[in-house]
Amino acid sequence: MKQLIGSIILITVLMSFQTVPKTQSPSKPAAAAHTAVAPASGLKASMDRGLLVYTQQCLACHQINGGGVPSLNAPLAVAKAVVGKDKAKLITIVLKGMKGVDIDDETYNNTMAPHPELTDQQIADVLTYVRNSWTNKASAVTPAEVKAVRAKIK
Repeated sequence: MKQLIGSIILITVLMSFQTVPKTQSPSKPAAAAHTAVAPASGLKASMDRGLLVYTQQCLACHQINGGGVPSLNAPLAVAKAVVGKDKAKLITIVLKGMKGVDIDDETYNNTMAPHPELTDQQIADVLTYVRNSWTNKASAVTPAEVKAVRAKIK
């Protein structure tokens, strides 16, 4: 168990040195970052972009298989809340983070950091990736849905 925790800490530290590429040019104002749209569209393109964000921001805690870490980090694979109809809740979790959640009679206590620095496109892509990876099958999340939630929670 100590090795597992040590490995998780090491991966988290290493992942913190990586950055998610922005879809804006340096000359655009910061507000434009939240509405930038990548040129490629469609589910496959969104999944590909989402995999990049997942690898850089989510993998250390939620693992390559989306299974999370027992009692620490919630699973994303085979999680009813992930594939459910309430996309706004998922978007809010990414934007605001969370601590402590009960899923299928197990409590997960690690704090998930908020990620307001991600663009609407990046959040839509990573959630589309999570909602359609492993055995998950659900509708895509759009940048417009993220933008609407972001506006409500500010």
